[in-house]
Amino acid sequence: MNLLDRAEARRRDALAELNPDEQAAFGQYFTPVQAARIIAGLARLPVGESASILDPGAGTGILTAALVQRLREARPDLRIAIVAVELDTSLHAALRETLDDMESLGGITTQLLDADFLAWALETEQRFDLVIQNPPYAKLRTGSEAQVRLRASGIDVPNVYAAFMALGLRLLRHGGQQVAITPRSWMNGTYYSAFRREFVQAAGIDSMHTFESRSKVFGDTGVLQEAIVVSATVGQTPHTVVVHTSHDHREDATSRTVSYEDVVTADFIHVPATEKDAEAVAWMTSHATHTLAELGLTVSTGRVVDFRSRDMLHHESVPGGYPMVSATHVRGGVTRHPVGAKKPEWFHTDPITAAKLLVPGGTYVLIKRFSAKEERRRVVAAVWQSSRPAAFDNKLNFIHQGGQGLDEQVARGLAVYLNSSRLDDYFRVFSGHTQVNATDLRQMRFPSLAQLRELAHADTTDQASIDAATEAALGSVKSAA
Repeated sequence: MNLLDRAEARRRDALAELNPDEQAAFGQYFTPVQAARIIAGLARLPVGESASILDPGAGTGILTAALVQRLREARPDLRIAIVAVELDTSLHAALRETLDDMESLGGITTQLLDADFLAWALETEQRFDLVIQNPPYAKLRTGSEAQVRLRASGIDVPNVYAAFMALGLRLLRHGGQQVAITPRSWMNGTYYSAFRREFVQAAGIDSMHTFESRSKVFGDTGVLQEAIVVSATVGQTPHTVVVHTSHDHREDATSRTVSYEDVVTADFIHVPATEKDAEAVAWMTSHATHTLAELGLTVSTGRVVDFRSRDMLHHESVPGGYPMVSATHVRGGVTRHPVGAKKPEWFHTDPITAAKLLVPGGTYVLIKRFSAKEERRRVVAAVWQSSRPAAFDNKLNFIHQGGQGLDEQVARGLAVYLNSSRLDDYFRVFSGHTQVNATDLRQMRFPSLAQLRELAHADTTDQASIDAATEAALGSVKSAA
């Protein structure tokens, strides 16, 4: 076996012996060998005579092993200095064996640090040419010592993996490169907005590798996150980004080069993995130019959480009750109520509680937060219209105007637009989430009010008619609101 094969054998042995509770506590998801090759493949070959490498949360060392094997094949004369940081002492024996394996090749020095990377990184003065990492995926507890120290250093993130990425950039020399495999969740949404802005200001994304399968990249570790590999260089912004795509970590990738502006924007990071993705972004950028806020509209999440409101929910209509609207009632772009669902379809409570949980009578646009397995589209929207107040389930988002209903034509136009293939194609590039968050909808772009009113007259009996109406209404940009 070669260096990488031996490192993979140690990874499998360590994974088999790992306590699941301790694994969850550390947020550990060891990198499979095929994924390690992909990550190492995004690293640039050094041009000098030596290179210093940092592997934060090194685990059993497979990422660095993949990188060293690649560097040795391409630059056998390169002197390499490696620092591997690992807090879990149960992995130190396997990690030390992998590091010793590298040193036996000659021209390589290694150092294993028994340390909490977050604390160490905030204090060390060492700087590196390359950071390669598969950071832990764990929430950063509010008020924890780690969060307090990070915030004091200007790093405000909700998850440990983003803290690792932020600190990795700080530990690079100018022109140094970081390659990291992480969830895609940092690329859009409010929670990561500050981190995202600072990341793209500090470094330019030069390449990425995305996987079409959500479940197979870390299949033997149990993680189902949508993973992406991102390479970024400190202090340099390229003109283009190379985007690699494969079904999972085992298949050969396709590659395409796209304009930097088609990937990195002020608000979020697109992942245009295919020509179709790139075309979806370009079309949306040209034809939809308004946020909901600019249209005077607001999106909120339904106020009724079923398990907290059991005594308020009823299967049959009750005197003084109101419609309880859930995702069950949104089907095929239409809202129907009641439908004889297994879930309660009626809501009743005291007037004070009702005032907090009900929305006034009127016209609203409902959007499912989670699409059903049988639905081909990720964004599913419909109009709700009633003269009576109604309760909206927490698994729905709803668009309103200052807490009141919408102009009916605007509402119907919004539903047509949200159910269009153009919107659905764009959303898949825009968001790495399986769910549709209110935050995503606030950041996305919409047609003008005039265009929405035109869309209100569309034939919605089939997808082709919806798409044709969207093309007709937005084909020539009408900026009047």
